Amino acid sequence: MERVGYRAQVAWERRYVRLLIVFDILGCVLAAIIAFFVRFGDHPFQSSWPYILMSGLLPVAWALSMAFGRAYEGRFLGGGSEEFKRVVNAAARITACVAVISYATKLEIARSYILIAFPVATVLSVVGRSGGRGILHHMRRNRRCLHRVLVVGAGESAATLVRLAHRDPTSGWSVVGVCLDRSPGRHSHDLPERSGFDLLGVPIVGTLDSLHTAIQATRATTVAICPQLDSDTLRQVMWALEGSDVDVLVSSALTDVTGPRISIRPVAGLPLLHIEEPELTGGRRVLKALVDRCLALTAVMIFAPLLLGLAIAVRLNSRGPAIFKQTRVGRGGDSFRMYKFRSMYIDAEARLEELRGANERSEGLLFKMRNDPRVTPVGRFLRKWSLDELPQLFNVINGSMSLVGPRPPLPSEVAQYEGDVHRRLMVKPGLTGLWQISGRSDLEWDESIRLDLRYVENWSLAMDFVILWRTLFAVVRREGAY
Repeated sequence: MERVGYRAQVAWERRYVRLLIVFDILGCVLAAIIAFFVRFGDHPFQSSWPYILMSGLLPVAWALSMAFGRAYEGRFLGGGSEEFKRVVNAAARITACVAVISYATKLEIARSYILIAFPVATVLSVVGRSGGRGILHHMRRNRRCLHRVLVVGAGESAATLVRLAHRDPTSGWSVVGVCLDRSPGRHSHDLPERSGFDLLGVPIVGTLDSLHTAIQATRATTVAICPQLDSDTLRQVMWALEGSDVDVLVSSALTDVTGPRISIRPVAGLPLLHIEEPELTGGRRVLKALVDRCLALTAVMIFAPLLLGLAIAVRLNSRGPAIFKQTRVGRGGDSFRMYKFRSMYIDAEARLEELRGANERSEGLLFKMRNDPRVTPVGRFLRKWSLDELPQLFNVINGSMSLVGPRPPLPSEVAQYEGDVHRRLMVKPGLTGLWQISGRSDLEWDESIRLDLRYVENWSLAMDFVILWRTLFAVVRREGAY
């Protein structure tokens, strides 16, 4: 019985990897077909047998390249941008291999075929991975495809890991038990009618001395170790877990610093974490600004008829201008005028005080009300689908905002900032961001601040593209949109 939970976990992981392999192969097949018919559209089967053979072998080689690039490894799947980086790197490697082989064997391959097939296959693989991740996250929200996690460590640090797991169901963590570094005492979470103890509703199943027993009792597939354990204790725990068929994760005390900023630097045989400073200036910032403005300008040209239609609808629905202008605080504390489609009646600000008592945000720094009477009928539709944000594309074009960044704050909010919260102002605010894909108006103030600071600490162009992609799904789901 102890192995049933572990085998079930392995089964869903294998099924998910098989799904990704199918997506990668289908994407590559489609790319090869597109490249083949674009190159030989007028005479597809005359003197083109090498391309027919290549189109047949390419999907298999593509999947093998992904496997050698560890793009199917479980620890990279389901979250973060590392999976997509490995897909792109594997695609670059197989492209280079084909180029070298064709040069070495003097095989004549049309460059147009290569220039179409490989980029299209890369894009389709990334799209397929994104679709697979969406399926996985949906199942995890329904309490399926979860890792059974046993948290090991001191009380407060263990509680932090439990809170993080509860906060984000898409992470795939189901915390099934806690092993403390010492025997538990009586505390506020104990229930008198129960014989055991619990931590935030998760049962305390033992201590470090009974770790193997706890793993068997909870059928855990992953052990998450808190950072407060001393090195000798941690080493003993790692040795004790050898051969136990569980994944071992060690939490860092730097909970919001991730990605390329962290690397391992061995010093005198001791592996130390090297933490890079967040990149707030330099070439990558210039590239981000260039990408932002090019994408925003392209979006404005594509959606120009929609923007005009929405502006007319706003004007016809109620008195007042179509565009609502509001002072917000940008990078470095500089104020700017942010543009939105007007979604409220023109006397909305005057009516705010009488509605203060209906504020659904307990911290009071922001005013949020699901059925705000100041919102117009057209405004409700715009907010429901986040269309009221589209004029912010002009803010991106003029450089006051970015496509991705922290939520643009009001001056009244900034006046109440304390301590580290000011770090939000180290980058440009964004049209979308981690707050947009994590619940929007449903987020508490502290949680939105945490997400914004996490973005400031760890931003990258790859992260921006992932957020932009996930924003599409967040808008469709309409979670927190009111």
